[in-house]
Amino acid sequence: MNRKPSSSPRSKKQTAGSPVEGEPVFVAVGFLRRPHGIHGEMLMDVLTDFPERMKPHRQLFLGDSHEPVRIEKVRWADQSMLIKFEGMDDAEALGRFRNTVVYVLADQLPPLPEGQYYHHQLLGLRVVSDEGQFLGVLEQILETGANDVYLVHTPEDKEILLPAIEEVILSVNLEDGEMVVHLQEWA
Repeated sequence: MNRKPSSSPRSKKQTAGSPVEGEPVFVAVGFLRRPHGIHGEMLMDVLTDFPERMKPHRQLFLGDSHEPVRIEKVRWADQSMLIKFEGMDDAEALGRFRNTVVYVLADQLPPLPEGQYYHHQLLGLRVVSDEGQFLGVLEQILETGANDVYLVHTPEDKEILLPAIEEVILSVNLEDGEMVVHLQEWA
């Protein structure tokens, strides 16, 4: 199974998405660390597989309140991005955004090739074995390097770890909210 592009902070507070049914879904794409310099730039850790989409005039949303802002300019600084928002020129005032998650609307994400999914699309899916047994709900995705690992919470309050590989993940049906898996027999 193809690696899924990340849509959540790896070690930061995980607050992407919307807790209320019917509200817009937000996906984390960055983490503002601190103001940089005196011209209104912020140092941002990039949490998206599509950093090229961070362009001037793009709308982003800051923090748990999803405050709307627009990008004025961006530039790279080593592994981080320096980002400036339109109308925000005071470096001191930007301090309120220190350690803040940056979001985009999920429906504005680029489409992925068939068989690939964003993490936020998979979280919450019902997981069923290829024998029809309900196993639980996909609650977390662990990024291990070689392949992702899906953590499924069972009705018995246990956890099942499933490697995101073709031999295990047989199908994903987003419309039905279901993932069919083949449980491996480990000797």
